[in-house]
Amino acid sequence: MNTLHREQNDKIFQIIDKVLNQVFGKEATQFIYDYLEQHYSLPQSAFSERIDVFAKGLEDCLSSGAFAVESKILEDLSAVYGSLNNRNLERKLERYDFPSQMRTVLRKA
Repeated sequence: MNTLHREQNDKIFQIIDKVLNQVFGKEATQFIYDYLEQHYSLPQSAFSERIDVFAKGLEDCLSSGAFAVESKILEDLSAVYGSLNNRNLERKLERYDFPSQMRTVLRKA
């Protein structure tokens, strides 16, 4: 993996980690990480590379609460990469598909 790709993956994980810790706190965030690793063989280092699996695992773990968390992740990611303005993000959320939106943001990064 090249350095630029690794840096992007690290930045994406930092955003996901920040959002989860803000919403759930440290212990619950660790529970989510453990859940994803145990049930989906998804270590933290692979979140951005396997975003479909991350989204599925998060939805299974959090049920309807995943939508709010995913929306906040997209919002923060878009703020960092400047890929989606708020109006565009709102429009995309109407046709919500977290993995596709993550890939769109990252392609424009």
